[in-house]
This record gives sequence, structure tokens and C-alpha cells, in this order.
Amino acid sequence: MTRAFAAIVLVSLWLGAALLTVTVVAPGAFAVLPTRALAGDMVGRVLPVLFAGAVVVPVLALAMVPRTSRTALAMVAGGVAVVAACLALFVVDPRLAALRALVGFIDQLPPADPRRTLFGLLHAASVALLGVALLAHAALLVALIRATVRRDPSTREAR
Repeated sequence: MTRAFAAIVLVSLWLGAALLTVTVVAPGAFAVLPTRALAGDMVGRVLPVLFAGAVVVPVLALAMVPRTSRTALAMVAGGVAVVAACLALFVVDPRLAALRALVGFIDQLPPADPRRTLFGLLHAASVALLGVALLAHAALLVALIRATVRRDPSTREAR
């Protein structure tokens, strides 16, 4: 297995894990656990791991491919993924955790309470940053595949 192929597999694995989390794990937790607080706790344990992977995977993937395969799209996509994940991991998620620790059950606050509003804004930011990381990883994957196919002489048409 070439290093470029390994990088493609690595990015694909993160994308699969992220998609599974947002389409199955998080909605499933809120559907089957007895309280929203428990579901939030469970998803809150998964997301930091996912965001940490979103920081490490692009760096490893880009380090694994030859310099000639590091297109501008790959570099920008990798950078965007890392920045989005770092913002979520080191800025947004700690504030969410601190707010939940301070308040306890967010759902018990009146809808107009500023702490509940802040929680909603932070939650929306976390979701948006995960979306950005997902799109950036998808762009990175496309860039790596295109660069690998372009470099592989066996994929070029005979003239």
C-alpha cells in the first residue's frame, strides 16, 4: 500500500466516523436515552475525540503524501479542518462543558434565560464547526484522490 493510498484511507475513516456520529450516534442517543441530559453527556464524550481526530488526521495525511501531491486544495482543506476542529475542541466545547457544569440541566432553564440562549449559540457553533470540518475533510479526500490518480501512470490513457 502506498503512502498516498494510506492517507486516503485515513481521511476516509475519519469521514466515516464523523458521518456515523452525526447521522446515527447523536440522534440515537437523544432517541433512546431517558433524558436529554444523559444523551448530551454521551454525545459530549464522543465529540472531543472526533474533533481531536479532525486535528490529527489532516496533518498525518498531508505528511504521508509526496510533496507533489500536496495541492493547494489539499493544503487549504487540511488547514480549514484543523482550524475548525481546534476552535471546537479548545474554545467552544470547554465553554459548553463549563456552562453545563454551572447550570446543570439546561432544559430546566426558562427559554428566555441568557444561559440557555448562550448554550444554544455554543451548541450551534459546535455543530457548524463539525460541519466545516466534515466538508474540509471531504475536499481533502477529493484533492488526495485527484493528485494520486494524476500521478499514477497506469491511470493515464495510452496515446
